[in-house]
Amino acid sequence: MRRLVLMRHAKSSWGDPGLDDHDRPLNKRGKRSADALGDWLRKQTIVVDEALVSSSARTVETLQRLGIDCDRQVLDQLYHAGSGDMLKALKTRATGQTILMLGHNPGIAWFARDLMLAQPDHPRFEDYPTGATLVARFDIDDWNALQPGTGRFEAFVTPRDLIE
Repeated sequence: MRRLVLMRHAKSSWGDPGLDDHDRPLNKRGKRSADALGDWLRKQTIVVDEALVSSSARTVETLQRLGIDCDRQVLDQLYHAGSGDMLKALKTRATGQTILMLGHNPGIAWFARDLMLAQPDHPRFEDYPTGATLVARFDIDDWNALQPGTGRFEAFVTPRDLIE
């Protein structure tokens, strides 16, 4: 069995209009959200072996604030990646049992929908807001064997579920 934690970066700052999109950091709310998501993962006893992370500042900062000690690959190919690119990265780069992928919308929302056998009953799954996190398991021995539509739901949460 393999487990995937598919997370959209936490809320980013638009405070500096001259800053390139790739370089935007988290805002105050995003920092609180990332901290809460890290606490939630620990409470769920989800132990991530490896993280595949977009190279943007906000995704890297989200990972740092989660407080996860794991191998990590920061990948330019995940910056605004579509579903197909995310699948390719997972199949060719992932080696651990439990993988965290941190990326951006709309690609991450499309990827989540494409992977699942049945969609979670959560009102925010379709739009996958910042910090949205899906946990899915796959009955495979190697990530290269992953096929769309085979993910089994374990959990879905948004920061608003945790903080309010």
